[in-house]
Amino acid sequence: RGGDKQAVDAQMIRRFHEHGVSFASLNYRLTDVGPHPLQMLDAARGLQTIRARAKQYNIDPQRIACGGGSAGAGISMWLLYHDDLADPAGTDPIARQSTRITCALSVAGQTSYDPRTIQKLFNTDQVHPALVLLYGMKDDQDLNRPEVIKLFEDASIINHATRDDPPLYLYYPQANEPLSANSPGNLHIHHPKFGSFLKEKTDPLGLEVVLKLREDYTAGDRNSADVVKDQVDWILKKFGVN
Repeated sequence: RGGDKQAVDAQMIRRFHEHGVSFASLNYRLTDVGPHPLQMLDAARGLQTIRARAKQYNIDPQRIACGGGSAGAGISMWLLYHDDLADPAGTDPIARQSTRITCALSVAGQTSYDPRTIQKLFNTDQVHPALVLLYGMKDDQDLNRPEVIKLFEDASIINHATRDDPPLYLYYPQANEPLSANSPGNLHIHHPKFGSFLKEKTDPLGLEVVLKLREDYTAGDRNSADVVKDQVDWILKKFGVN
């Protein structure tokens, strides 16, 4: 429901550039324009556009990663785990491009956008206002309407994970501390419990999911040099870049 592509950590861009890796940042339409899946499909289209222009941009279309923070993290994970959205038989050359990626980086990401799942996960009856906008909900009855539930389930990354999915790196800058019952959305929406919740599903599938916490670092804020270095170096390794 907010944010802009300019809010990118400069040291992350520099580190990628030092290793010959291009960096792109894109906007998507926010929830004041429309509900899910508008945001996911905008990002998918951006990814397909970059891939379609690979020769023009002098990039390798087979080595593309997606990443972001919070909503950007959720969208990146959705692309990572979702079935390919390419339309190979279509007339649109951009839509024919694959949306499959090499790996994804999630910072403070929500591995489920299902309000019912989140309520159970955190023992709360609260629904974050951003989720209300994400689904265009009008009242509490929408939590039980089949057409809205279908959106909950499609938006939730955890529902799309399968054995053939690429690697994922999760980082949570919020302290890994238990929350009291009925915590408000601003306290639980970026909680690291989202990460362990995903790993409970992905570990049995044999998927690579790296989970890093604030407590793993001396300075655990999201933009500290050590945090960013680890994230970039992990992606570089997946690209086969030394």
